Amino acid sequence: MIEFGLIGKSLKHSFSKTYFEKKFKELGLVNYAYLNFELPSIIDFEKLISEHSSLKGLNVTIPYKELIIPFLDDLSSEAKEIGAVNCIHIRDGKKTGYNTDAYGFSQSIKPFLDTNHERALILGTGGASKAIAYALKKVGVEVYFVTSSAIKEKANSFFYNEINELVMNAFKLIVNTTPLGTTPNEKEYPNLPYQLFTSDHLAYDLVYNPPETEFLKKAKEFGAVTMNGLSMLHLQAEKSWEIWQG
Repeated sequence: MIEFGLIGKSLKHSFSKTYFEKKFKELGLVNYAYLNFELPSIIDFEKLISEHSSLKGLNVTIPYKELIIPFLDDLSSEAKEIGAVNCIHIRDGKKTGYNTDAYGFSQSIKPFLDTNHERALILGTGGASKAIAYALKKVGVEVYFVTSSAIKEKANSFFYNEINELVMNAFKLIVNTTPLGTTPNEKEYPNLPYQLFTSDHLAYDLVYNPPETEFLKKAKEFGAVTMNGLSMLHLQAEKSWEIWQG
């Protein structure tokens, strides 16, 4: 059996297993399996690798996209620049980290970007936010982060309580990279002044389960164009598959 899988702390919300199992079936790959590996700590990664010698590739999700890096043998140039990994290729025992989130996001949002979206607010400062920032900067979008931590990690960042009318007018693209609103915590949402969203705003949520989060519902209520992360999931998954076959 040739194994692939997903590592994270809680994977109940993830569609990756379903996606790849369907793909394997369509391709007639009867000896391929995609498994979910819930790791209480990133330290458990080494044990996982030692117990699954048939593993050829892994996807990485919250909260391990940055924490996984010291456990890898090499990084792609893009993953190194981003500082986060969501795809691992294992060949002859060598574990190489890649980032396919940036590709998935940039391809999925491309048809929706217009001249209103010269500046973006990225909600969250974790591994996913780094890939989003990288992708947006590549197409000339100015990026600021919104953080809930007690200390601002970056100069180009705001606290949530600093998001006022002036900020909302200046930033017409808002991307949620936090897990807020993910099943089963569907009533959670980022603390924003939603009444300041307009029809010029594009609200993008990396969460895809549920299909419409509270963040997207509230933004849409005031006219914003909204997108969830399902197409990004599919695109980054296909890029992962391409890497694993390389």
